[in-house]
Amino acid sequence: MTTMTLAALAQGELGTGNVRQWLLDNIVPLVLLAVALLLLWLGGGKGDNAGVMRRLAGVVIALAIIGLAVSGLGVNVGEWIAGLFTG
Repeated sequence: MTTMTLAALAQGELGTGNVRQWLLDNIVPLVLLAVALLLLWLGGGKGDNAGVMRRLAGVVIALAIIGLAVSGLGVNVGEWIAGLFTG
């Protein structure tokens, strides 16, 4: 890299917004697809529907946590829960 390129990079603001958006657009759907296929493969072929539903409940809870983390609403939920105990 030349000094000119480094100086230009130093003047601009660097952030993780684009990386975060890329992860949300690409990696999260691929992980969801992999989880769905894994659930179908593990329980669907054996007729273990109850086991699949238990695993699916865990996946839904994990997705809710990811959604709270990504949207930034986790702080509001935390304040609400704290308000239940503090009045």
